[in-house]
Amino acid sequence: MRVLAVETSCDESAVAVLDAERGLLAHELWSQIDLHRAFGGVVPELASRDHLRRLLPLVRAALAAAHTDAAALDGVAYTAGPGLVGALLTGAALARALSFGWKLPAIAVHHLEGHLLAPMLESPAPPLPHVALLVSGGHTMLIEVCAIGDYRLLGQTRDDAAGEAFDKTAKLLGLPYPGGPQLAQLAASGRPGTFSFPRPMLDRPGLEFSFSGLKTAVMLAVRAAPLSEQLRADVAHAVQDAIVATLCAKALRALEVTGHRSLVVAGGVGANRELRARLSREAAARGVRVYYPRLEFCTDNAAMIALAGLYRLRAGERSDGMIDVRARWPLSELRPPGAPATTPVPG
Repeated sequence: MRVLAVETSCDESAVAVLDAERGLLAHELWSQIDLHRAFGGVVPELASRDHLRRLLPLVRAALAAAHTDAAALDGVAYTAGPGLVGALLTGAALARALSFGWKLPAIAVHHLEGHLLAPMLESPAPPLPHVALLVSGGHTMLIEVCAIGDYRLLGQTRDDAAGEAFDKTAKLLGLPYPGGPQLAQLAASGRPGTFSFPRPMLDRPGLEFSFSGLKTAVMLAVRAAPLSEQLRADVAHAVQDAIVATLCAKALRALEVTGHRSLVVAGGVGANRELRARLSREAAARGVRVYYPRLEFCTDNAAMIALAGLYRLRAGERSDGMIDVRARWPLSELRPPGAPATTPVPG
């Protein structure tokens, strides 16, 4: 089976071609960072309009890079949620139009399932079952991945996501958009121990997160007095240390609760080098192996959507009827490929 996939959940326009036997044949991506930088964040209407401009050229580029054409495809996958509704609709409309014109089946894909499966594009792929730490600008979740499509939520943030805490701190420090990578770069020159920020909810049992208190503590520290360049780096170091320590502790706690010996880290924050280094070090000391997608597949991409779509198309699933997308779509509504869903799947 060979699948073309379209991803437009937020501010990346992406197209990929994946073959079940030959692997990933092509993946093309257009980032809108420069477009949104002037506004300090993603402007949904601008994101949707830019997707309209970029998608068809990306489809042509992906097909050319894969040395394939519509006749060699067996299906089209697209992100149907969660995400920005306008952005999702642009990708869904194009994917359904292509599937109709090419007489191919289409499949709506859950964006977070794509992130969970992204490490399976690597070799070796993580074994099943395992624990996944899904951490990004919009989500911070610990999930037990029992099988493809069989996900059990272990814990999630009660308020802000870890990626949002990174981004908001970067904004307080006057760093340009996108803030997370900029903060990590500044933190590299920070001095340990100059600032100390709370590790949210580590003193409580359970696997839930909360980062709103950490954001408040950082805001008070930044506003207390003018900061020199070195003190800004010290703040960045302390914030990163607090977030990474919290994520590592909760992820290792989830492994203890479930008894699994494999951990997957997915989502944009999974590209943070300090998180990767610390988590790999602490997991190895406990005999646990950590699996990551390559850096380019931590953030939004179409390769992960192609893989999720391939599993479901191969099991005979199809998305028929009206084009439907969802800004919110709980993972609990998913079922293993081919199994009947208890709630309607976006079409």
